[in-house]
This record gives sequence, structure tokens and C-alpha cells, in this order.
Amino acid sequence: MDSSTRRQATRQKLYEAAVTLIAEQGFSATTVDEIAERAGVAKGTVYYNFASKTVLFEELLRHGVGLLTASLRTAEQETAARGGSRVDALDAMIRAGLVFIDRYPAFTQLYVAELWRTNRAWQDTLLVVRREAVAVVEEVLREAVETGELSPEVDIPLTAPALVGMVLVAALDWQSFQCGRSIDDVHAALSLLLQGRVSGVGPARP
Repeated sequence: MDSSTRRQATRQKLYEAAVTLIAEQGFSATTVDEIAERAGVAKGTVYYNFASKTVLFEELLRHGVGLLTASLRTAEQETAARGGSRVDALDAMIRAGLVFIDRYPAFTQLYVAELWRTNRAWQDTLLVVRREAVAVVEEVLREAVETGELSPEVDIPLTAPALVGMVLVAALDWQSFQCGRSIDDVHAALSLLLQGRVSGVGPARP
């Protein structure tokens, strides 16, 4: 393992330790010593990789939302490669979001909580990474409108974050209060909502 790979592995351990601790007890109450101990590294290793706890948290946000954005983009690209529609791509992105949240529940809880706070040192970073994730959904919505799959009345700047928010909140509710349900159940429910509300296909009328 070369030095670059080792450093990435160390940073990943620090991300995982930090997100778990901060989700459990909050940013202010979490110390660098605790992060180092949870990650199984020396305290100096934390400062070797990150100038401060705040910088670590900012990079954690970039890393986590970057993974989410990449998973959404991959879902869209794979759907396109199969010849699926743009609404199919949105549906695949919903599932990709659920898979991400199921894999990284602590990060998701932390991310959603931080979205509502406006006095943090990392607020600008949070806005940038949020914009990147939402932009992927906006792009697919725009293409769906242009190809006639969706109505031109769709408000893209509002619908894109609404879809992202729907997945985040539904997934957190699933994990907190309906954990006995499978990811297939949750995806099916959100898929029906997408097909019925976004694409304009409502229930059959008598």
C-alpha cells in the first residue's frame, strides 16, 4: 500500500469515527481525542490530516455528500445505458439515495440536521455540496421536460430539492420508526409517489 492509499484509508477511518461521534453527542461535545480513539489512531494523526476539528467536519460533509452525488449520477447513467426514460432515471436515483442512506445512516442524520442550522462555520461548504447533489436531479428533470416526459409546468428549481428531501426524510422515518420494512417496500412507495405526482399519472378514474 503506497503512502497516498494509506492516507486515504486513515482519512476514511477518521470520517467514520467523527460522523458516528458527532451524530451521537453533537459537534461541540465531541473532542479530537475521542475521534482519534474511536478511529484507533494517535491524536497527532488527526491534525496531520486536518488542521482542526472544524476542517475535519467540513471535509466530512464534502466526502459524504460527494458519495451521495456520485451514486445519483451513476444511477442516472446506468438507466440511460439501458435505454430507460428520464422518469426511470429519477426512480433509479430514488433507490440509489435509499441505498446510500441505508449504508450511511449516521452521516444522513448529521447532514439533515446541519441543513437547518445557519450559524455554522461550514455553512458555505454545506450549501455548495447540497447544490451539487440537487443539480444532478435538476439536470434529469430538465431533460424530462425537454423530451415531453414531464409537463413544462414542473418547477425544476423547487421540484429537484423536493425529491431529494422526500428521499432523505422518508428514509430517516423508515430507519427510525418503520425499520421492519425492506428497502424494496420503501422504494416502491416512493416510486408510486414519483409516478403519480411528478409525471402526472394519477389513479384511474371510474
